[in-house]
Amino acid sequence: MTDSTVHIGTTPLTLDELVAVARRHSRVALSPEAAQRLAASREWLESVVDGTQDGLQDPIYSVNTGFGSLAGRQAFADPSDAAELSRRLVLSNTVGVGRHVDEEVVRAAMLIRAVSLLVGHSAVRPVVVNTLVEMLNAGVHPAVPEYGSLGASGDLIPLAHVAIVMSKPGDGPDDPLDSGEAWLGGKIVTGVEAMKSAGIDRIALGAKEGLALLNGTSFSCAQVALALHDAENLLATNQITAAMTIEALRGFGDAFIAELHAARGQRGQIEVAARLRELLADADLVDGDRDRNPTRQPPQDAYSLRCVPQVLGPVKDTLAFVHGIVENEMNAATDNPLVFPGLPRPLKAVSGGNFHAEYLAFAADFLSIVVTEIGSITERRLFRLDDGTLNRGLPDMLVPSEQVGMDCGYMLPQYLCAALVSDCKTLAHPDSVDSIPTCANQEDHVSMANNAGRHARQVVTNIEVVVAVELLMATQALDLRVKQGEVDEYGLSTAARAVRALVRSDRAADGRTLSYLKQDVVLYPWVRRATELVHDGAVVDAVTAEERA
Repeated sequence: MTDSTVHIGTTPLTLDELVAVARRHSRVALSPEAAQRLAASREWLESVVDGTQDGLQDPIYSVNTGFGSLAGRQAFADPSDAAELSRRLVLSNTVGVGRHVDEEVVRAAMLIRAVSLLVGHSAVRPVVVNTLVEMLNAGVHPAVPEYGSLGASGDLIPLAHVAIVMSKPGDGPDDPLDSGEAWLGGKIVTGVEAMKSAGIDRIALGAKEGLALLNGTSFSCAQVALALHDAENLLATNQITAAMTIEALRGFGDAFIAELHAARGQRGQIEVAARLRELLADADLVDGDRDRNPTRQPPQDAYSLRCVPQVLGPVKDTLAFVHGIVENEMNAATDNPLVFPGLPRPLKAVSGGNFHAEYLAFAADFLSIVVTEIGSITERRLFRLDDGTLNRGLPDMLVPSEQVGMDCGYMLPQYLCAALVSDCKTLAHPDSVDSIPTCANQEDHVSMANNAGRHARQVVTNIEVVVAVELLMATQALDLRVKQGEVDEYGLSTAARAVRALVRSDRAADGRTLSYLKQDVVLYPWVRRATELVHDGAVVDAVTAEERA
């Protein structure tokens, strides 16, 4: 982006642009070509509905038929009933339950839905996309319950909770009770009230537009996309915190020599090892490298230190794979049927299954698994930092030696991380291997992608805390090395000094600095603030700024 506005309708939407709209409320603008992209498919559909094009006497799914297992039943003969069919679909699908999903997920899903419709095969009018964009720019956020989507036939239920806010009956009274719910001023109001407050007209949906709004993978995609963005930042941060722990535990640099990793030939592993070499290049506490022999024995570390490239490398490769899947899906036409005006046959509508979100289910499951592994190996380093028999000369629980027994130090943060990693091992069980048939067995295999996306977001949230605790504990351990006279401050790596300065100058919500721990204090404000530093990318930014200086 060159400014604070994200333009859609010409070039593919990127993950960074999606996050800018979802989290930073960047404005969305339709390209001048947007209406033209929608025209051909809509013109064909309208010609069928109004009778100028032969074909309405034949069943066209979602235009003049029922839905799901009712697809073979022609719903009406009067073309004017096509709009009513769209309205009733939205009403019947608005049945979600559970807590409301986060605002950023709703915004991301609305943007993805708009982009999907702009591919031009959904046969919707420009007003449908315009209304979604107006809602995003005005901050109208439908209240969408988290449960209901099977990730096949799209995310029908959560998307219905969006569609009902933006749409109204074609004729007859507009009952506010049938307008859904949205957030306004921190409270939930009817869709009628929210749209009126924003000055946006609710629209009467035309033929096929109800299913075009509901029958896509937008919520599953939004969940996975936001989790992916955070996972990529988490991986970059964890490479830094892992390097700090390796430094604090006086690790051996041989494990990261380039030739060793080139011998295996795995791209991610090679890149992570290279990053660790950069981060540890000027660390006096790290012994051994490609040009000099280690001077201490044994010349190898435990796996949680030595095998960081072999664990985070495949994490990096997997996230890169997921990134490609997600950005493709953000820009895909995923409803059904799709209209292809160029087909060399009279019937231009094609029924298929682009709504089936198996790609996203796999992507979310893979993401959950690899992020859990970030947490699993990190927690083992935390245990090692705390254990006086394993941490090579640091006090137990990382509190000054004279205080051991009086203070617990960093004992309990490791407990916390063990609990979080254990939770992730359950959350990372693949959702994509589950399927429960629905709709009279017409929809006999489903992806459960939205469940997978929800779980992936929770996994990332959990492991952000684990990495935040490593940030605090590695900083404490490095402080102890300096105070014990093993190295002076300038003997620490450049990266460690930058992160140490960030942490020690920062303050928790209670106003206390994240200082060197001399005795026990209430640590949850520190953990929360450190988690914010991880989530917001502040750790990566601090190191990057120092490297560029």
